[in-house]
Amino acid sequence: MRLVTGVTVFLTLGTIIDAKTTQPNSMDCAEGGAVNLPCNHSTISGNEYIHWYRQNPSQSPQYIVHGLKDTVTNDMASLTIAADRKSSTLTLPHVTLRDAGMYYCILRDTQQGRWGCSCAISPAGGVGQG
Repeated sequence: MRLVTGVTVFLTLGTIIDAKTTQPNSMDCAEGGAVNLPCNHSTISGNEYIHWYRQNPSQSPQYIVHGLKDTVTNDMASLTIAADRKSSTLTLPHVTLRDAGMYYCILRDTQQGRWGCSCAISPAGGVGQG
């Protein structure tokens, strides 16, 4: 029987030429714990919303949450946007293997979408006998 003892969060910078967001290369978290995925967007305009999506292999991106300011919370996650809007944090409250996938921080206005950087959450841990 395979026992998972942790979940590792890998953040990978996107390769978008017009990327307006940046994220750290990697971070770790324990399964069952919360993880905070930061996104910096220092050149955000006043009408751009911050969107987060998760994409699993061979699937379309799934919407998680979006916001313009303050904190937005739903049953999946919460998005906290700094007062100056130059950074934000997506918080996943209880990370499990179901949270594995590629995460995208995107700035979008009413005119067009702008893909930003991405991060991936992948399972990590040990194998146990049971």
